[in-house]
Amino acid sequence: MEALTVGQAARQTGWSPRMLRYVERNGLVAPSRTASRYRLYGLRELNQLRALRDLLATFRIELSDLVFAARLRREAALRAAVDGWLTGVELDALEWEQQKHERLLAA
Repeated sequence: MEALTVGQAARQTGWSPRMLRYVERNGLVAPSRTASRYRLYGLRELNQLRALRDLLATFRIELSDLVFAARLRREAALRAAVDGWLTGVELDALEWEQQKHERLLAA
């Protein structure tokens, strides 16, 4: 299969050229480049874009959700900060439950 330009890839996959650039900028798909820096989409990238559309539809998530998930995989400090915050939220919920049980036992 011959590599496609961004416009051709957009027509093939149903994504707009603007969204293809956004997807690339956020590291979800990496098309090759010509010497003049034009994007070239091969079979692999076209399949990734189709699979991405299916993933979003299947799990009813937004593209921004997946972009954030990709950032979490790449950025250890961000991942640690989010994990720490989520742990704090879970502990607060457990503490609240514990206090509720203590109040019920005291009544």
